Amino acid sequence: MGFFDFVKSVGKKLTGATEAQAGEVQGPSAEALKQELDKYQLGSQNVQIAIEGDQVTLSGSVADQATLEKVVMAVGNAHGVARVNTDDLKVEAAQQGAAEPRFYTVKEGDTLWKIAEGVYGKGQGNRYTDIFEANRPMLSHPDKIYPGQTLRIPE
Repeated sequence: MGFFDFVKSVGKKLTGATEAQAGEVQGPSAEALKQELDKYQLGSQNVQIAIEGDQVTLSGSVADQATLEKVVMAVGNAHGVARVNTDDLKVEAAQQGAAEPRFYTVKEGDTLWKIAEGVYGKGQGNRYTDIFEANRPMLSHPDKIYPGQTLRIPE
């Protein structure tokens, strides 16, 4: 799949952070990220996590493309993570010709309704529920999004 970029200075702060240089954003440990990922019960039990600096590398396997995208969102939206590498993460039920995943980084003043109208077109704000469902269980409520957060945008 490749590399996915995130805003390093925002996101959920996890316990078990790694040591950082003075003034740097401190990132989570691989163990803390794995615990966070496992709590969502996405079917990511075969995913291994390695960290080098602010980059997370995922390896192992997931059942399908949707699970891969949710795993990327779950670890990438952690405070201190700037990039997620999925080159070593295998998708068991890979679909040929599947569309590239679409992601959106939340801006100040955004709502899911506004995002839905932006990506699906004017008058399509009610499709905010599609975006919300595509990001569950990482999102617990449609109003709980924050600037810098990356969301998965379904087709």
